[in-house]
Amino acid sequence: MRFPFQMFRTVPTFDFVGYRKAGFAITIIGILATFASLAINGLNFGIDFLGGVVMEVRTEQAADINKMRSILETANTKDASLQSVGTDGREVMIRLKPQGDENQNQVSQAVRATLDAAYGAPIEYLRVDYVGPQVGGELIRGSFMALTFAMLAMAVYLWFRFEWQYGFGGILALMHDAILVVGFYSVTQIEFNLTSVAALLTVIGYSINDSVVIYDRVREDLRKFKVKSVPDVINLACNETLARTFLTGGTVLAALTGLVIFGGDVLFGFSAAMIFGVIVGTYSSIYVSSTILIYMNLRRSELTTLKA
Repeated sequence: MRFPFQMFRTVPTFDFVGYRKAGFAITIIGILATFASLAINGLNFGIDFLGGVVMEVRTEQAADINKMRSILETANTKDASLQSVGTDGREVMIRLKPQGDENQNQVSQAVRATLDAAYGAPIEYLRVDYVGPQVGGELIRGSFMALTFAMLAMAVYLWFRFEWQYGFGGILALMHDAILVVGFYSVTQIEFNLTSVAALLTVIGYSINDSVVIYDRVREDLRKFKVKSVPDVINLACNETLARTFLTGGTVLAALTGLVIFGGDVLFGFSAAMIFGVIVGTYSSIYVSSTILIYMNLRRSELTTLKA
C-alpha cells in the first residue's frame, strides 16, 4: 500500500550513536540545571499542595472568568486561580493560596464581598472549603508515590517484554524525563499542582511508548543482522523508526500548541509542560533508553526465543 505522504523515501542514515557522548553530556547538564533551579527557585506549588481556600460559585448566565480574575487582581488577590467547571459554563472554581497567618474565613468573606460589589450580576456561592497544609502534604506524598509506581511498573513491563537491559534503559529514560519536566516547572515558575502531576504521568507514558517502538526494532534487527555490531543495530533501529517518531510527535505537538494558544490560563501550564515533555521524551528514547543498551552487554543468545 502506497501512502500519499512519505517523510523519507529511503531509510535515513543519521549517526545517532556516534553522538551519544554529546547526548550524555546534554543529559547530565539538564539534570544538574534542574537540581540547581530547584535549590534556588523551588517549585511554585498551587493550592492543591500548599492549602488555602476553595470556593465554588455559580452565575445566572455564562460566567465571565476574565472579569472575575480582573476584579480579584484589582483587589490584590493575586494568588487566585479560577477554573470553569460543569457543562454550562455557569460554575467557577476559585482557589486562593494561603496568605501568611491570615484567617482563611476572613479571606473568603473578603473575596465574596469584592465579587458581589464589582461583578455586576448575582453570584451564588455553592461551597467554600478550606484545604489545610496537612492535606497538601498528603497530596505531595501521594503524587510522588504515583510517579514512582508508574515508572517501576513500566520498567517491569520492559523487563518481561524484552530483557532486563531494556528495563534498565527504560527506567533511566523515565527518570530523565520526569526530572527535566519538574525542572521546566521550576525554571518557568508555572504553578505546580495536581494537573502538573497528570502532565508528568502523561509524559512518561508517551516516552515509554516511543522507547518500546525502538526496542522492538532493535530486537528484530539483532536477529536479522547477525554480523552487525550492537551500536550499528541501534543506529539502524533509530533511523528505521524516525519517520514514525516525527509524525507521532508532530501531531501531538500540533494539538498541544492549539491548547497553549486557545486553552486559556487553566490549560496553559499543562500544555506547555507537555510540549516540553514530548520533546524531551523523544530525545530520551534515542539518547538515553536506546544508546545505554550499548553498555548493557546485549547478547544475541538471549534473543533466540521471542517473547510475547
